[in-house]
Amino acid sequence: METVIVNKVAESALTSIDLEEYYPKGETAVFDLKDHLFMGLILKEKDFRAALQSMDWEQYRNKNVAITCSADAIIPMWAYMLAASNLQPVAKDVVFGDEKQLLQALLLKNLSPIKGEDYLDKRVVIKGCGDVTIPEAAYVEITNKLRPFVKSIMYGEPCSTVPIFKRK
Repeated sequence: METVIVNKVAESALTSIDLEEYYPKGETAVFDLKDHLFMGLILKEKDFRAALQSMDWEQYRNKNVAITCSADAIIPMWAYMLAASNLQPVAKDVVFGDEKQLLQALLLKNLSPIKGEDYLDKRVVIKGCGDVTIPEAAYVEITNKLRPFVKSIMYGEPCSTVPIFKRK
């Protein structure tokens, strides 16, 4: 007598979403205003503008760039705007924050085209383990997008899930 092995996961009506597929691709860079502060504490407008004018912006070509100031200094808002204005024509994307915040913002941007309506009445598993650490904000975002439309949301792997939401 032959035993037939049935893949119940493959036969189930589960739709799996792997957030790693939406993780930002490409090089990242950080533009730190601290490198342009007088004595590491003060931003002098004339010196800052001159430094930005003489800078080789090509080093940021097609990169995802975070603008930050890692020094404990008071930075006027226009300084961030001026840096962004110089980066925008060459960089792929420009956001305020550190590299972690940059990756989170880009991941959320990559998730924005997902339409919850496309998952109407489906049972969805949001993949939980992978090679890349996915920020919590992405899991919150995908849950917010899907909940109004899906039959259920689960977290983990199709063979071992944690229930998150089930429509009554």
